[in-house]
Amino acid sequence: MQSFLTQTLFYLGAAVISVPIAKRLGLGSVLGYLIAGVIIGPHALSLIGAEADVMQFAEFGVVILLFLIGLEVQPSTLWDMRKAIFGFGGAQVVATSVAIAGVAVLLGLPWQTALAVGMVLAMSSTAIVLQTLDEKGLRQGPVGRAAFGILLLQDLAVIPMFALLPFLATIAPEAHGEAAGHGASLVSHLPIWAQGLSVLAAVGAVVGGGRYLVRPLFRFIAKARLREIFTASALLIVVGVASLMQTVGLSPALGAFLAGVVLAESEFRRELETDIEPFRGLLLGLFFITVGAGVDLPLIVRQPLTLAGVVIGLMVLKFLVMLGLARLFGAPLRGAAAVATALAQGGEFAFVLLTFTVGAGVVGAPLAALLTAAVAISMALTPLAMILYERAADALDAAIPDVTPETGDFDEGEPDIIIAGFGRFGQITGRLLTANGFRSTVLDSDIEQIDLLRRFGRRVHYGDATRMDLLRAAGIERARMLIVALDDREKTVELVETARKAFPDLVILARAWDRRHAYDLLANGADAVERETFESALSLGETALRKLGFRAHRAHRAASFFRRHDRRTFEELRPMWGQEEAYILASRDAAKTMDRLLAADLSRMRPGDSGGSWDTASLEQELRERAEREGAD
Repeated sequence: MQSFLTQTLFYLGAAVISVPIAKRLGLGSVLGYLIAGVIIGPHALSLIGAEADVMQFAEFGVVILLFLIGLEVQPSTLWDMRKAIFGFGGAQVVATSVAIAGVAVLLGLPWQTALAVGMVLAMSSTAIVLQTLDEKGLRQGPVGRAAFGILLLQDLAVIPMFALLPFLATIAPEAHGEAAGHGASLVSHLPIWAQGLSVLAAVGAVVGGGRYLVRPLFRFIAKARLREIFTASALLIVVGVASLMQTVGLSPALGAFLAGVVLAESEFRRELETDIEPFRGLLLGLFFITVGAGVDLPLIVRQPLTLAGVVIGLMVLKFLVMLGLARLFGAPLRGAAAVATALAQGGEFAFVLLTFTVGAGVVGAPLAALLTAAVAISMALTPLAMILYERAADALDAAIPDVTPETGDFDEGEPDIIIAGFGRFGQITGRLLTANGFRSTVLDSDIEQIDLLRRFGRRVHYGDATRMDLLRAAGIERARMLIVALDDREKTVELVETARKAFPDLVILARAWDRRHAYDLLANGADAVERETFESALSLGETALRKLGFRAHRAHRAASFFRRHDRRTFEELRPMWGQEEAYILASRDAAKTMDRLLAADLSRMRPGDSGGSWDTASLEQELRERAEREGAD
């Protein structure tokens, strides 16, 4: 038996070598981890063993992932997503279970076993789907929300499945296992009503403890100012909740998600995210490696055609069911296909459920081994399936550029401006331009936002603005200006770079998250950028000065001086962008210089200035500097 250090060496070495290569080849980090697991696993190089305790430790990465997602989902947001969770998600679990069970019955399985197989294979991989959508930049859009709603409902569905699967064994024509009542938790031997009360008590303990015990505990720990203790406390909460949920037969990941939701409105939310995030990435990587190591290569060699048929049949069937449901729930074709492709694999809970079904006597061990291998292979194929989907979609767009079914017809005529992104930032810019007589075509990828805006009479088209065919259909070749107001940092840079290469003479204005993002956008071709919070923060600072006793003209001048010095510093530091150390040193010097100049500027103001003295000379100077800056742009 290998030592812990040797095992750790092989795990880390495989990840460090395989993941960068997979990323370089465009395969994504998830597939890199899976391939690494197959290579070092017991059926290939045998550098590691397929030990159950390693898999249990690795599955904790999924628990942490769900906890962090819960921290991002406030209860109000969860209620807003009820249609995606209980509508779309519930329909997916039921329809997929029935469809797979129907095929299994046609293949000769008893209906009880077929239904158990259908429920097990209806699950999808939370870890792989969310990680893949993150890498593709789809996590925050309608595709990401729909996928998340389905995955959350699947976690919830595990609860009744644990109760239903033993019941199927009691009415099965033949038993495959020891006993139908084999339990998976400490309360499984209790009557059904007692198990239900245990579940309610556990959920109540998580909700009540999160509200009334955890916050005081964190306040007490925060006063000690020991970050490592805060991190240990955060992990203690996650481990404790996961253990409690497992004790009453619930999914540990579901319990962690619930704990995250309870703490989403806590003042410690950001600190918790920062402290736990590193563990998520490390443990998820370990989970993917163990899944790859668990792929039964001898079984694949013995039954290649059978296994290939099961894997392909599973993924195709789940794709078709989810594609139909997504279209039924109003999703555009491209978005529906993306959701269906992302969720077409088996899930982590399939491994747990298959073990449980064998013990419960409803599924035989040989069939369970075949399905376990099929699920693992389908998980490994998911990143490849997403790559194939993207290439197929792009090829279809290129072959039929006039077909953009999810955007509708662009009937605004020849627009003066294309606006990419119409959230809280883009709306203000767009309304100002429209009020001054300019025609604009607006693109956004948030279907809920589009529906809301159209109720207010705004004409907004659905679509990914980074697609060049969509921009051409929107009229960018005739437009005078492109305004990029997307919520996604990477997509903003990508769109600016793509548009600049395709249309060198187009005026491109972009929304920047911060100064670093602004430098990135300028380097990739933006004509001008505006940091999204700069002017509003400056305005709030001016209001604060007035509330603190400054006269209106003095507060205005202080804000004007700050704006001028900040913009000058922005331009002076721009050549150093990309030279990290030099940029940091220059930024420190610039900050000290700005403080000194601001103090000198304000000291020249007479303490007894009246509220009506606005110092027109300095305002004229500001206007001249602004005109020179706009002329340079």
